[in-house]
Amino acid sequence: MDTFVTFTILGLVLGAVYAIAASGLVLTYSTSGIFNFAHGAQAMLGAFFYWQLRYGWNLPAPIALLLALGVLGPLMGLALYFLIMRGLRDTAEVTKIVVTVSIMLGMLFLSQWFWHPEEPRTLRMFFGDDAKFSLLGATVHVHEVICLVAAIAIAVGLRLLFTRTRMGATMRGVVDDPDLLRLNGHNPERIAGFSWALSSMLAVLAGILVTPISGGTLEANLLTLLVIDAFAAAMFGRLRSIPRTFVGAIVLGLAGTYLLGYGPSTWTWTSNLRVSLPMIALFVVLIVLPQDRLRGAAVRTRERYHVPSVRKAVTWGAALVVIVYLIRLLMVESAITTLTIGMCFAIVALSLTVLTGYAGEMNLAPLSFGAVATIVVYHFGISGSGLAQRLTIVGVLLGVLVAALVGGLVALPALRLRGLYLALATMAFGVFLSNMVLRDTTEHELFGVKFSLFTGGSLVIPPLQIGPLDLGNETTFLMTATVLFAILGVAVVALRNSGYGRRLAAMKDSPAASAMLGQNLVKLKLSVFMISAGIAGLGGILMSSAMGAVSGDSFTIIISLSLLMLTVVAGIGYVSGALFGGVMAGVGFSIIMVSFTNLAKAQPELEGLYLLLGNIAAVSPALIGIGVGHNPSGSVHQVIEGYRKLRDAKPVLIGGAAFVAVLYLLALTGVLGNWWFASLTIVTVFALPVVGEMLMPTAVLGAEEVARRRTTPPELVGIDEPYTQEGRDCLDRELGLPSVPVVPATSASPSSPAQATTGSGSESRSETESVKELTVNAVS
Repeated sequence: MDTFVTFTILGLVLGAVYAIAASGLVLTYSTSGIFNFAHGAQAMLGAFFYWQLRYGWNLPAPIALLLALGVLGPLMGLALYFLIMRGLRDTAEVTKIVVTVSIMLGMLFLSQWFWHPEEPRTLRMFFGDDAKFSLLGATVHVHEVICLVAAIAIAVGLRLLFTRTRMGATMRGVVDDPDLLRLNGHNPERIAGFSWALSSMLAVLAGILVTPISGGTLEANLLTLLVIDAFAAAMFGRLRSIPRTFVGAIVLGLAGTYLLGYGPSTWTWTSNLRVSLPMIALFVVLIVLPQDRLRGAAVRTRERYHVPSVRKAVTWGAALVVIVYLIRLLMVESAITTLTIGMCFAIVALSLTVLTGYAGEMNLAPLSFGAVATIVVYHFGISGSGLAQRLTIVGVLLGVLVAALVGGLVALPALRLRGLYLALATMAFGVFLSNMVLRDTTEHELFGVKFSLFTGGSLVIPPLQIGPLDLGNETTFLMTATVLFAILGVAVVALRNSGYGRRLAAMKDSPAASAMLGQNLVKLKLSVFMISAGIAGLGGILMSSAMGAVSGDSFTIIISLSLLMLTVVAGIGYVSGALFGGVMAGVGFSIIMVSFTNLAKAQPELEGLYLLLGNIAAVSPALIGIGVGHNPSGSVHQVIEGYRKLRDAKPVLIGGAAFVAVLYLLALTGVLGNWWFASLTIVTVFALPVVGEMLMPTAVLGAEEVARRRTTPPELVGIDEPYTQEGRDCLDRELGLPSVPVVPATSASPSSPAQATTGSGSESRSETESVKELTVNAVS
């Protein structure tokens, strides 16, 4: 009985914290239509801030709590909404997800910047660990009672707010019809900002309450993922109902503790299952709950992608292979493997281009399919022993096939899901795989066969060998990965230009219209999921082989989200976007941070500056991801549009190419360092369209656009420049007045009928000028 009461109380307390966190998610989604993936990171940041106030600066607990909940929480929510979230209107679901994911990653890096992860920090319970009493034979801490009371009070308060107050009605109306809300005298922006402030305060409260219960140690990644478990409770209430959210959170808390307390002792994976239980519940809830009906009209967003022809794709693929080989000539041996890993990440990112960029389907865990393929090749695709071990082509194909089948199995129950629900389902799969499979290091026995899935917690993956082609050589591995990416990129472009690709695009624009035209959406979704999972599996195998040995941390959901974020930032609808996103996620920013660290060691007098720049570089991917709301088509799209304008400015293109060639020769001969070569080349690539517009404006912009830019706007005539005939004619056109030709005066008084007519015309014109000047003065 004592055991039952103990686990029941622990489950109720854990469920109460889930309820507090989930209530904040419901609050923001119901008022802005944005699911905040950064909710857990807000909780983490609030817990660290409270620790700093309470234990770092020794402030009294009430004051520290007041500052954390009353100042940091609301300010964080207001800043997020007014600076970022309200600019996400008319963007695709993937853009909204990526922005909140970027905020989450930014907060993680920010916490590691201010609070070094190697320094231990502990939060103690309110009133201390000794503040406890006995209830039915079980020990109950005062902190746990506070959690329960706070959760109940918040649930009741939010329920009354939504159903019994005018503010609650306006909060629900922000998403339903903000224009109608304005007509009734309300400010939708202010109401949504209030909701985000309240939600952020609830997230901070959840982080402060849950940390002592989960062990007290502050660790950024664990605390962020712990609050992510509240996603299942929020979805139990379908992001609308506070009571159902509260019930779902309590059920989750009780189920987890009962499983830990009463699971069979022979189950070696009980603890892993308990950690995975919220994600299992999230997946089941998403499948069971009724979904919204298909929309009959296409959803117009601001994303625009230009798909190249297959011929152009082949040309650019060949150019990529040549460029990588030329870069290889500049690199030291130790850097070749680093670039190879980046190319393997690019292959994984290519799976997102097919699935999300072309078909509009979501996958937040692409590296999980790479993990599946890696496990398969480790057990069934290695030949030889010792240093002579090599991957076999049969094993690689088997791993890709199994990854594709697993992708189909994951997609099969999720076929009825769309948008956010599908994204959460794939995220649940990724977290479940990390917690259940990648942590399974114990030995099992099935039908007399002993095995372990993730043997020893680390898998050693040797390089691939196909006849004379041995990827044990670093240069051979790099060029093979590059050629594979080029081939897959051309195949992806050919797929998009085929009838199958056009069906995918139609499904992305309007599933209902696509179904009405006779398309089988089930087959389309299932097939594109399997294709995407197969590509991700191939990239995962090559990545694991390039690393040599991988652990469960190599495939975490955080890395998958980072890869998705950078691919969307680059342009998820482009093969080149996958290339940029994959390389930057795999090695790009880590190289930059290591470079600043080495510079700090080499120049101690500037150590502070270099460490600051390194921390800024660590946060920069998140800052770039946050800005994707202003450019949802991606940076590649922006660069492509800039170079499209240079088609008639051949001297600028030739000059830019010659300048890069000179830089390369200087770097090849050792005159210019590789760091300076890379920096100057990147600046040249991005600055060339601007330089072309400055040097050859007519060729780049066109004569009409140049004339338009040089013409003073009508409202500035007479202000920025004096009145001229051209200015007067411009005002005539803008005001809709008839243009009157200028007739020079020949005498003071008319002496003939013709002169009399001219005189009346001049008189009429002076009246027109008077009217015009009055109009200009009025406008001014």
